[in-house]
Amino acid sequence: MKINIFSFLTKCFIIITAIAATPQLHAQRQATAYDNLRFGGSLGLGFGNNYTQVLVAPGALYQFNQYVGAGLGLQYNYVRFDEVYKSSMYGGSVIGIFSPLQQIQLSAELEQLRVNLEYDRDYLNDDGVVYADNKRNFWNTALFLGAGYNTGPVTVGIRYNVLFDDNDFVYADALLPFVRVYF
Repeated sequence: MKINIFSFLTKCFIIITAIAATPQLHAQRQATAYDNLRFGGSLGLGFGNNYTQVLVAPGALYQFNQYVGAGLGLQYNYVRFDEVYKSSMYGGSVIGIFSPLQQIQLSAELEQLRVNLEYDRDYLNDDGVVYADNKRNFWNTALFLGAGYNTGPVTVGIRYNVLFDDNDFVYADALLPFVRVYF
């Protein structure tokens, strides 16, 4: 009789433990699915000779492992050059990051922006085209390759637009500093 009671109590303990552990196991599975997802984005400021650029780009990044991540982002960019022109740009981007060392972050970012540009006067570009309309609306594609110093969630660095075209009036220079934050 004592053996049956011990056997019964052991089986009850195992069943109760399994039932109590099931929600915890389910919660652990759900937590691990989102552990590698990081939110944040970029802020950029560019200043030059009578030039100002402000960039706000929120995004989400999936960290595949400690070395590689990829994500999507939205972007708003405001540029003003002297009193000649100003522009508002908005769109999206795809980014890939690689960290060969914990402090170093390399990145490639492809962005597609809708550009709304306003001129205060006519402009003659290098190809001899005169823009007398004072307004231009067009799509622009940029491919940035960047390098930065990573301090955990914050990376500060510089990026280079390999598709830079001086005549597209989107960026004043191919090199742009950035601050990227992902939590």
